[in-house]
Amino acid sequence: MKITVFHADECDRKKCTSIKMEKMGKCRLVYNINKIPSGAIVLNPYAEKAVSYEDYRYVHRRGIVGLDCSWNEVSKSKKFFALSKYHRSLPFLIATNPVNYGKACILSTVEAVAATLYITRFKDEARDLMDGFKWGHTFLELNHDLLEAYSEVDTSAEVVKVQNDFLDDHEKKDNNDDVGD
Repeated sequence: MKITVFHADECDRKKCTSIKMEKMGKCRLVYNINKIPSGAIVLNPYAEKAVSYEDYRYVHRRGIVGLDCSWNEVSKSKKFFALSKYHRSLPFLIATNPVNYGKACILSTVEAVAATLYITRFKDEARDLMDGFKWGHTFLELNHDLLEAYSEVDTSAEVVKVQNDFLDDHEKKDNNDDVGD
């Protein structure tokens, strides 16, 4: 599996999941945005389209690009958005990395890449990637039902529907819990 990570060198290197992935031989780090491979799925929280099984062939042929950088800076970069037509966002998931444990949608690079692999039905590769992190199994376990549901549908629109149905159900449950207080 081709996994490339653009690393902007803005993080604590001791806690950086991208650097650990590279040390494990699971990804290639690039420090120049021009080195991002064309045709790969670029994980981008601002993308309008969610990753889904319909991205399988791009992941298989060209791989995944994770971005380890300040999103505030990248969101202003026109060059970044022109790099690939295959920008994808991730649906709702909960982080389990030590820095953002329990936070919604604030995933580490390895969590984002593993989620993309899982959703595009490279589940064994996702598990293998997360096995390198002592908290990695927790990410897959905590998000198991959602990851399974996302991986069982085919299109981006269906992934978004699964996400929205999940969030609606939780909102209704929370509202019902409030009624009894």
